[in-house]
Amino acid sequence: MSALTRRGVLAAGAAALASPALTAPRRLKPGQRVNVAVIGAGGQGASNMSKLTGQNIVAACDVDFDRVAKGMLKDGQLRPERVALKAAYDKTQRFADYRRMFDARKDIEAVVIATPDHHHAVAAQMAMQRGLHVYVQKPLTYSIEEGRRLLALARANPKLVTQMGNQGHSGDDGRRVVELIRAGVIGPVREVLVWTNRPVWPQGIARPEAQAKPANLDWELWLGPADVSWGYHPDYAHFNWRGWVPFGTGALGDMGAHLIDFPVWALEPGLPTRVETRHTRWPGNASLWEMKQPAELGSYPLGTITRYEFGNAEGGPLSLTWYDGGLLPPTPAGFPAELKMSPDGGVLFMGARGMLMHETYGEKPVLIGDGLTEAAAAVPRSLPRVQGGMAGHEMNWIRAIRGEEAISCPFEYAVPLNETMNLGVVALKAEQAIDYDGAAGRVTNVADANRFLGRTYRKGWEL
Repeated sequence: MSALTRRGVLAAGAAALASPALTAPRRLKPGQRVNVAVIGAGGQGASNMSKLTGQNIVAACDVDFDRVAKGMLKDGQLRPERVALKAAYDKTQRFADYRRMFDARKDIEAVVIATPDHHHAVAAQMAMQRGLHVYVQKPLTYSIEEGRRLLALARANPKLVTQMGNQGHSGDDGRRVVELIRAGVIGPVREVLVWTNRPVWPQGIARPEAQAKPANLDWELWLGPADVSWGYHPDYAHFNWRGWVPFGTGALGDMGAHLIDFPVWALEPGLPTRVETRHTRWPGNASLWEMKQPAELGSYPLGTITRYEFGNAEGGPLSLTWYDGGLLPPTPAGFPAELKMSPDGGVLFMGARGMLMHETYGEKPVLIGDGLTEAAAAVPRSLPRVQGGMAGHEMNWIRAIRGEEAISCPFEYAVPLNETMNLGVVALKAEQAIDYDGAAGRVTNVADANRFLGRTYRKGWEL
């Protein structure tokens, strides 16, 4: 393998950030209940935690528990799939500030982090520095430097079990896709097309005037590490934060961990060597280079097309092109007229002997080309299947903590994947193609673009 494999590519950058090994977490026996806390108890966090009600939920942190309670209901009635979670939340200790939670509860063993993107790395680092296992929603981090920091912590403390919340990585269909591509069923792959219907939130718009915040929302804690002093608006919180530069990473951050996952996993191309993002206008026709900081831009553009070139891929140069904003790739030669690209999102591998297409989470793979179905039938399973498939992603983390099952998507894999998709955001902000040295973790042709590999933090929330 080259120096830019998915497992070795970050060693140089991570080594500089490595911290001393922490006290080893408590060794758990098979079947033993894990003491779990959640940061971001509603929304996606509630979905994650509903899979973990068989564990000891010892603490829950959220800046608006009224909204958490409302999310348990449908048409004024408690949703059946939330009955056990509500009972657990009603009994557990609640916090608004996860910094206080970590100080107060010494019995926590594992933490689910399902906050907006700008909190991910801060909360995860605090947890890991305390010797806690972490499950962090995608994107793993807001910035590339944050990802490398978390990888350094994970490598320095190998007994910590880490998982990114891209559940498709645990799915049976997605694992079959990887097996078929690696087996060469469609031949060598030199091009991959990826698309998504995101954004499905406000984006490409000017920043609105601040409004009075809901009475039960702690807005200052919601802002947390974001180095801005914006007032509340519903176009930011709760779901809509993804489209705003200080808080989210746009469509790439939302769906790249699902869609780009399978090409990176199957082809192992290392980090991209060149990335260029074309996009609709920044709101108000602003230019990033006229701004003092990226946050002044407000929201991300409505649509982007990002081309990644992997010049050091072991199988030969590879290109991957990402389309969002509801844009679909051009129809390649040989693509059947009766076959449609799902408007919700998908991936198309283009090989020398045919094509393979699947939906967002690796589901419903379709082979395109003569004799490919027969060739695929002869390919044996080579990847282990996760108990419960996609729906078992959270419990896979628990079982891995107890030593019962291999972890599905640890930071060792998740950080390079996260870095790949975040480089598309860096290229968007750079407003031109960037050449990237993955071993060094630096943009080599546009020196000023390296500022977009990291971020600044509000006082009291520094990483």
